[in-house]
Amino acid sequence: MKVLIPGSFDPPTFGHLDVIHRSIDIFEKVLIGVISNPSKEPLFDGETRKLMIEENIETPSPIEIKVFDGLLVDFARKNNIEAIVKGVRAMTDFDYEFQMAQVNKELDDLETLFVPAKPEYGYVSSSLVKEIFRLGGDVTSFVPSSVLERLKHE
Repeated sequence: MKVLIPGSFDPPTFGHLDVIHRSIDIFEKVLIGVISNPSKEPLFDGETRKLMIEENIETPSPIEIKVFDGLLVDFARKNNIEAIVKGVRAMTDFDYEFQMAQVNKELDDLETLFVPAKPEYGYVSSSLVKEIFRLGGDVTSFVPSSVLERLKHE
C-alpha cells in the first residue's frame, strides 16, 4: 500500500519523524508531501523543509519526499496514493483532522488513517518550537540537531 503523510513540517519535529518512521515500518511505500499551507507563514521554504526531513530518515527506506501546493486530494491522485496517514497529538488535532478526513473522503474517496502521537511527543508542535526558539528557549528535546542548526541561521 502506498500512503501519503502530508504536512507543513515547518520545522520537522521528533513527533513528525516518529510518525514517518512508524509508517515506514508498516507500509510498502511512503510519500511525504511537504505542503505550502496558505493559512501559515512558513519559516523555511519547501525545499529546505524537504531537505531537513531527508537528513533525518535512515536510508534505504521506502520513502519519497515531494513539495506541493494546491489540494491534497489532487496531489494524492497524481501520485497514486491509497490512503493518507496523519499523526494526531490531542483531541483538538483529532477534531480538525477528522473534518479534513471527511472532506477528502467526499472529494476523492480517499481514506485517512490516524496515528496517535507517542506520549513524549504529544505536546510538541512546529508552532510551539518556533515560538520557544524565538523567545530564546531551548528546543533541543523537540527537534534533531540538523533542524536546530537551521533554526539558528534563520
